[in-house]
Amino acid sequence: MPLEHEHQYAVWTADWKGGMATEVTGRGHTIRIDEPPEFGGENSGPMPTEVMAAALAGCFCIALAWGARKRHIEVASIQVSVRPRRAPGEPRHGFYDLWISTSASVEDIAPAVDLAKRYCWVTNTLMNPPEISYHVEGPSG
Repeated sequence: MPLEHEHQYAVWTADWKGGMATEVTGRGHTIRIDEPPEFGGENSGPMPTEVMAAALAGCFCIALAWGARKRHIEVASIQVSVRPRRAPGEPRHGFYDLWISTSASVEDIAPAVDLAKRYCWVTNTLMNPPEISYHVEGPSG
């Protein structure tokens, strides 16, 4: 599979574990994903949409720390919280609220927030969704 950049991205693979649960593996890590009982699962892991919100929180937090370092802003702590909101009548999130809490003042951290908005890969992916192609394989033989 040809890549445009030198970085070799990991392939993440979800294996169904019965019910509504999967185990997703990639780059040596495993994430258990499940639905809560009200959606037919056993609550043995976060929902896929929660993993997406967690990815947004984690990526923006990293991008903010990077932006603060780049702008020579001293921060002892950074916390990013994300709350998704459903798009009315659609099976997707329509909005994400992000709360940023840092040890730096709002005025001091603002330039780093601006940088994080530009360089957070998850934010950029959500704002400019990628194309998705589906490849289906059946049993061989």
